[in-house]
Amino acid sequence: MVKVVFIEQDGTRREIAANEGEPLMFAARAAGVAGIVAECGGAAMCATCHCYLVEAPAGGPPPPATAEADTIEFVADTPRDNSRLTCQIRATPALEGAVFQVATGR
Repeated sequence: MVKVVFIEQDGTRREIAANEGEPLMFAARAAGVAGIVAECGGAAMCATCHCYLVEAPAGGPPPPATAEADTIEFVADTPRDNSRLTCQIRATPALEGAVFQVATGR
């Protein structure tokens, strides 16, 4: 299990555990993280699992692939340099302790 933290839009911090290899979006939804809607089911098409990577003490995820970057650029509300789609980030030991802020505007 990989433990990460989601900060919900109201400031609530939620530590969740994700199975290694599982997209963070599934673990966040299963844990009831507010603001992770995931309308497209993980296809990187809707940006309703958009978060900001706040910190990644163990190294963090690899850079976004083209499909993720395009969706963030054209669909996500208030994209930033640290924007990520949690459906495209798989839980790995490099994510242990990472903190994600749920994006606003959904």
